[in-house]
Amino acid sequence: NKAKSTEKGNTLFKAGDMQGAVCCYTKALKLTDNQAESAVLYRNRSACYLKLEEYNKAETDASQALDVDPGDMKARFRRAQAFQKLGRLDQAFLDVQKCAQMEPKNKAFQDLLRQLGAQIQQKSAQLSSTDARVQQMFSLLLDASANDSDRQKAAQNLVVLSREEAGAEQIFRNDGVKLIQKLLPSKQEEVVLSALRTLVGLCTGHQSRTMAIVNELGMEQLCAVMGSGASTVSLAACHLLQVMFEALTEGMKREIRGKDEAILPGLKKILEVAGTVPELSEGPHLTDNSHMSCSVLLSKLYDDLKSDKERENFNKLCEEYVQQHFSQPGLGAKLRAIQTVSVLLQGPSDVGNRTLEMSGMMDAVISLCASEDVIHQQVAVEALIHAAGKAKRASFITANGVSLLKDLYKKSENDRIRVRALVGLCKLGSAGGTDFSMKQFAEGSTLKLAKQCRKWLCNESLPPTSRRWSVEGLAYLTFDADVKEDFVEDKNALLAMFELTKSEDKTVLFAVGSTLVNCTNSYEVEKPDPQLVELAKYAKQHVPEEHPKDAPSYVEKRLVKLLEAGVVSALGCMVKQESPALTEACREVFLALVQRQEDRGTVVAQGGGKALIPLALDNTDVGKIKAAQALAKITITSNPEIAFPGERIYEVVRPLVSLLSLECSLLQNFEALMALTNLAGISDRLRQKIIKEKAVPKIEGYMFEEHDLVRASATECMCNLVLSTEVQKLYVATGNDRLKLLVLYSGEEDERLRKAAAGTLAMLTAEQPELCARIPTTTTHWLEIIQALLLSEISDLCHRGVVIIQNMMQAEKSLAETLMESEALEILSVLAKGGEGKPVPITKIAQNCLDKAVEYGIIRSSEGKEKCKGTEP
Repeated sequence: NKAKSTEKGNTLFKAGDMQGAVCCYTKALKLTDNQAESAVLYRNRSACYLKLEEYNKAETDASQALDVDPGDMKARFRRAQAFQKLGRLDQAFLDVQKCAQMEPKNKAFQDLLRQLGAQIQQKSAQLSSTDARVQQMFSLLLDASANDSDRQKAAQNLVVLSREEAGAEQIFRNDGVKLIQKLLPSKQEEVVLSALRTLVGLCTGHQSRTMAIVNELGMEQLCAVMGSGASTVSLAACHLLQVMFEALTEGMKREIRGKDEAILPGLKKILEVAGTVPELSEGPHLTDNSHMSCSVLLSKLYDDLKSDKERENFNKLCEEYVQQHFSQPGLGAKLRAIQTVSVLLQGPSDVGNRTLEMSGMMDAVISLCASEDVIHQQVAVEALIHAAGKAKRASFITANGVSLLKDLYKKSENDRIRVRALVGLCKLGSAGGTDFSMKQFAEGSTLKLAKQCRKWLCNESLPPTSRRWSVEGLAYLTFDADVKEDFVEDKNALLAMFELTKSEDKTVLFAVGSTLVNCTNSYEVEKPDPQLVELAKYAKQHVPEEHPKDAPSYVEKRLVKLLEAGVVSALGCMVKQESPALTEACREVFLALVQRQEDRGTVVAQGGGKALIPLALDNTDVGKIKAAQALAKITITSNPEIAFPGERIYEVVRPLVSLLSLECSLLQNFEALMALTNLAGISDRLRQKIIKEKAVPKIEGYMFEEHDLVRASATECMCNLVLSTEVQKLYVATGNDRLKLLVLYSGEEDERLRKAAAGTLAMLTAEQPELCARIPTTTTHWLEIIQALLLSEISDLCHRGVVIIQNMMQAEKSLAETLMESEALEILSVLAKGGEGKPVPITKIAQNCLDKAVEYGIIRSSEGKEKCKGTEP
């Protein structure tokens, strides 16, 4: 059995089935007790893991083999290869050095040794330059006299650097923790936040570094920061503690969800906070966000439950809690029950609906709406509003509650009640959503409601909570396109809403997010199949209708108005909150804002690039793709170094590479390739980042794409990437058709593709002269293709052609002879004369080619005319 498994593993390995070979070697390892046999099996399995790019496993297996036989050169070489891929270059060098000492004539050993030597040199140069940058950032941050914006920029660059393993290690080695310790007491909130986020980067997934940081900082200091007055700082400190805990426990997971004993005490405590009415009862101290936080937490708990039984138990516990208070004598307990229902309706709404349907609950809510006590009235009206948002109850409330809410809105002398009643009416008025034919109220009623919302929104004498409710009203009313049009024309209202995004009140931010999504039409609308629409009409079923003012031309004008009012800055404030619901809204709005090329400059000028990066790095899969597409659109049309200053530009690469996927649309692939082309042309460090993100094989794949634009943009991207030695080596390597593809593409009809391919060929032949001799072996039409470039009326193509010929002639005399025996001599002679508007560089390079031929003695110069030796004078 053991021998059969080993033999089968060897056969599968030769056939290229690495996964199958791993299974066979693993099976054989379980069946053998012999150490020598085990060593061979480990060595073989290590080779499989290398092919599968599972480098950690490859290193472990090679080490197991070496533990038995330290003289096993194959195992040592494989471990060196694994170390190289894992970035542990020093260890790789030591291993391959031993191999080369034992077998000095082994070409593979010598090649890897040279390769590692160059990589180590390059890495040390990079490290020293990054070390210098880290030191510069530290100096700026510690310099109290430095400009505030410069210090903030340095702090942000430090955060970006800490997210890369190499950067995190450099910060740590440069006594970065001590510096960060000095930054934590800073009065500048942005600097403290950057310090905490840098620590998150240093600690993420790194146990030993986290241990050292905890010892250096001490829990007292971390807890002091957590108790900061600014909630953003406090939340960032909590996030840091969570990351530290995860790093120290190294992924130990305790599964407690769904267990009664875990949920029971926690749920009751959350419901106690949810039911607290601060003005009426003693209880925990609440902030403006407390009830919303309870709703989010309850929703998360409910969504995480795994079975119907667990969900039923959750429902039962909530119902029992509400019933217990509702059935008690005295108004205080009933108000606590109603407040709890309000919170549940905003969180796990199914649970909220069940508590709302309890006997007497709805009657109590409606009767309390008429109470003379403002607080009682407020609790009841809020419950009615949250109930109105749920489809199950909306029809009941439309029938019973509209007149009540109208009375409250018109007759109440208290603006706190009036604004809440208004939101209730707004909710009911928007029940048809974007369906123009399903308007709930008479023509013009929603416009009047919206006008009042805008009026309250601009009234700075109202308390913040009342102004927040007015935004919530607009979030519902802006389903109506007439309301959207009026709103974007009211610049004061827009500015007042954007000002509210600086608030720490999450509820107002959700409302602003919803309003912006509605105004920009960045919600997803499923277009019905035309045939199904006709069938529905025939069957007399309701067919949704789009409002005429939701047409693209209207949406474009609204986007321009929002940009003029400074919407991007407001979105930036919302992104900083790091809330999934908010980032979803921001992402959709950003994508709408960058659709038009002429608007992208404004988005960049207002800091859109900076705000988009976190959305593309930390989001849902769909969210990351949409944010990455917005980044691509900006990178294509704006100068990336301005759009993403400092270290941020390197964070753009990963989201763009993620768009090079079959799951993305061809348009997204095309935009990503264009954006990466721009980045690859900026610096070698950016090219290295693109290579590190494994983009090159993907870009090569798109060079075969049938769509002309995608194929051409992939080749353009490669044209910039071949400036990197690492990519040049792929073309130098034998046994592939990379060079052939470039030669063939240089002869295609598509002008853009020809330019890109010929440009790549011109650069490669200049940097790697050995490729010149291989061009004639790629295709029998190679000479025709190059001559066609020389004869092209398009200057760019002609220029690329003469450069390729110059490179080939300089590389080898035999190539020069072949070229001079062809029509190329005549064409070059004509080009060298200039005239007819031929650019000077083309004329000069053509003359250089002829001079080289004279130097070789292939042609001779006579009275300014070049002649081939041996022909008639």
